Amino acid sequence: MNKKYFLYILAFLSLQSAYAQTSDLTVEKIMQDPSWMGTFPSNVQWGPHSEYIYFNYNQDNSPADSLYRVSRKNLNKIEKVSWQDEQKLLPQGGDFNQARNKKVYTRDGDLFLYDLRKKKEEKLLELSGSLSDPQFLYNENKVSFVNDNNAFVYDLSSGKITQLTNIQAGSQKEQKDKELSAQDQWLQDENLQLLEEVRKRKENKEAQKTYRDMTAKPEVFTFYTGDKHLRNLQVSPNGEYVTFQLITTAEAKDTDVPDYTDLTGYTVNLPARSKVGSEQAKLEAMVYNLEKDTVFKVDTENLPGIKDLPDFVKDYPDKEWKEEVREVYPNGTWFSNDGNKAVMVIRSKDNKDRWIAELDPKTGSLKSLDRQRDEAWISGPGIGYSWSGGNIGWLNDNKTIYFQSEETGYSHLYLLDVNSGKKTQLTKGDFEVFDPILSNDGKSWYLTTSEVDAGQRHFYKMPVRGGKMQQLTTLTGNNEVALSPDEDYMAIRYSYSNKPWELYLKKTTASAEAKQVTTGQSEEFQKYNWREPELVKFEATDGAMVPARLYKPSAEAKNGAAVVFVHGAGYLQNAHSWWSSYFREYMFHNLLADLGYTVLDIDYRGSAGYGRDWRTGIYRHMGGKDLSDQVDGVKYLIAEHGVNPEKVGIYGGSYGGFITLMAMFTEAETFESGAALRSVTDWAHYNHGYTSNILNEPVNDPIAYRRSSPIYFVEGFEGNLLIAHGMIDVNVHFQDVVRLAQRLIELKKENWEMAVYPVEDHGFTEPSSWTDEYRRILKLFNETLLD
Repeated sequence: MNKKYFLYILAFLSLQSAYAQTSDLTVEKIMQDPSWMGTFPSNVQWGPHSEYIYFNYNQDNSPADSLYRVSRKNLNKIEKVSWQDEQKLLPQGGDFNQARNKKVYTRDGDLFLYDLRKKKEEKLLELSGSLSDPQFLYNENKVSFVNDNNAFVYDLSSGKITQLTNIQAGSQKEQKDKELSAQDQWLQDENLQLLEEVRKRKENKEAQKTYRDMTAKPEVFTFYTGDKHLRNLQVSPNGEYVTFQLITTAEAKDTDVPDYTDLTGYTVNLPARSKVGSEQAKLEAMVYNLEKDTVFKVDTENLPGIKDLPDFVKDYPDKEWKEEVREVYPNGTWFSNDGNKAVMVIRSKDNKDRWIAELDPKTGSLKSLDRQRDEAWISGPGIGYSWSGGNIGWLNDNKTIYFQSEETGYSHLYLLDVNSGKKTQLTKGDFEVFDPILSNDGKSWYLTTSEVDAGQRHFYKMPVRGGKMQQLTTLTGNNEVALSPDEDYMAIRYSYSNKPWELYLKKTTASAEAKQVTTGQSEEFQKYNWREPELVKFEATDGAMVPARLYKPSAEAKNGAAVVFVHGAGYLQNAHSWWSSYFREYMFHNLLADLGYTVLDIDYRGSAGYGRDWRTGIYRHMGGKDLSDQVDGVKYLIAEHGVNPEKVGIYGGSYGGFITLMAMFTEAETFESGAALRSVTDWAHYNHGYTSNILNEPVNDPIAYRRSSPIYFVEGFEGNLLIAHGMIDVNVHFQDVVRLAQRLIELKKENWEMAVYPVEDHGFTEPSSWTDEYRRILKLFNETLLD
């Protein structure tokens, strides 16, 4: 080895060592079991008497979280709830009466009533089979429940049980015997002639049947579901109707995911999903008229615009498009409190329409009250999805419904008078509303919004008919509020960008002080000075201002290189002021910044939290604006933060892996290196529910799939690429990267490698897998972005 080359190697190793010594963090440390960070509260809820706050916690370092509680009167005493006491707690499900002093619920399949004033539990009913879905009827003297796919009513005064419906699976059997063949008829006749006792029994049987026919009561109406499955059975509060849905399952071909590490030693195929565009289940809404003892289907064929074609058909002029009644998903029934009125939420199967319609349960007809049309797809906070109606209900006047809509471009809260059709928008502005609930007296709303900033969440109180919102939380970041049953206190699960979740207690007033209850960070976690990412906005090519998190290195450590992180899920928000669900990546970004990298984490087009236009900016072109936002982010780093344009890497998982591949294949001049983790490589191979919203179906809109799938752009790959994937991923199948690898091989591409993880699903669980993956990512960036 010549002396010059030897000195070069020595200098390189010294440089690598210097990088390793500039941070107290290591990949091994931040990718270990998260318990090293401490214990943080989750699933916060109140006891029924507003005395105790219950939450999952792990103060005693058990193998898993346990249930703890704290009294609002003594915040210094956090105590573990014993298993025996946990079993005695009131279930979260069930139904309160109007006065909210009694609650019905089921436990272990039996029906219970709890009197909050007497603090007394009473078992009402124990039947064969499992009871579910108990609800007080309007007069509150009776409780409806479901058992064995039928509706029943229990009278609280008399204890009498009444079965309301007679629904059975399968089809009605033929009453007459099947006609015998000539051979079987001869055998039967011969037997009757030879055996006298057999002949007598036949004659007796016929006589008994004649008697039963003469004395029989009128036959009870039975509704047979055939080969369909029953769902969402509910009784109207006035006890006159029962509504339910019937599901016709689809016979779509599912993908098998081979598990090569199964305990048996054999390769076992794990059942997984079908692919987008496959046949989907059908949903029908039914009404059981108890007075007429009959069932009929709700008619959805006359909804306004039910035959409308989507705009994208103009891109396929050679295809014949028929205007026909579209398939819909009726999402259950919401009855007014007195049961005299009902509304339904219906969504079109093609994701373009949501109707809110008044249901006439006597006829099954619908009257449209509100239609929300979106040529991209219907979604947004509180609006629901295919089989979910979203946030909807009735005010106490029994004539006004509330719901959320993106009509103005942001998800806001609305009222609608079903008699007059008058619609009122209660919240307004360039922000979104989350989880509105009515107060106990029905006079106010409690709701969470992003009004202060898109990167913050605060809790408010507002008059039920609209008016000024009173902000009840003040801590900067995210305030997840669990309101006490008496509404006097708020249990707040709070976090900031560099501070994990903790529990606070505050009176339900704006001026009260929020008192911290838990302090869960471990000593080891607190030793490091975790960065507070800078929230920035940069201008995209189309003029939009794109929000992002920025991690900056110190001037001494800065190396001119940058890493762009792409969050997953598509519709998810990460450029915010609270503790990220990507906590491992957050810690990795601190490590990268310590080593001199500048890190940018972008809420690209398609991300949550910024309204309808941002959400649908990727419609029919994933890898369009969501990718150009990453490129514009790099331009911002070069112009504003002194990043070397030849030293830029990109990485992300799931959707982030997809964007990484598109970046490496179509923006080679921008990105030198990329790490694509659990990536979608061909959207035609992903699931239906997510993909059909954004790209429609492959057979109808192939243009959208071809321009959105990385596998069609492999020819453009020039840089350095790491592909990492779990082999038992039942979400984004390992098949995706296998097909991509074959394309890379066929095109004779170099400087790429694949790391496979035999025991991992989509979300890794083993610290060893996390560590191996992020070692490889760091090695990729160190070796290809640094001199």
